[in-house]
Amino acid sequence: MTKDVLISISGIQFGPDVDGDKVEVITGGSYYKRKDKHYLLYEEITEGMEGVTKNIVKFDDKALQLTKSGVTNVNMLFEENKRNITNYITPFGSITIGVDAHDFEVTETEELIKIRIGYALDVNYKHLANCEIRMDVTAKNENAFSLDQQIIE
Repeated sequence: MTKDVLISISGIQFGPDVDGDKVEVITGGSYYKRKDKHYLLYEEITEGMEGVTKNIVKFDDKALQLTKSGVTNVNMLFEENKRNITNYITPFGSITIGVDAHDFEVTETEELIKIRIGYALDVNYKHLANCEIRMDVTAKNENAFSLDQQIIE
């Protein structure tokens, strides 16, 4: 995998108060691997807000840690069959979130890394939704990336 990558991130939430909200983002970023850990670095822009949020994703085949700093700030840890709690700091205030990952899968080939995490999301200690996030990482110069690929089936 090269340093310059395209990152496709898609997520969906299911719950009593959530109608299967789906979010999809494709962005450029940087990738590197150090001591059996993978790292992704990318920035995101929040619509209607000034500034950017810098994201660092650190993962292996057992866990994924997402650190956001900027417009929003959080350090989320996804580990299969473990519940992790953190504070999510937004421009509108701070909320306590819990993530309880029940499915965690990383698939790696020479030209593609696929990550899939199924988890329960709690907000202020109350279950909000069951969620799934998928990340596909490809080298920018590889032909393996396609905008018409199905992210969430």
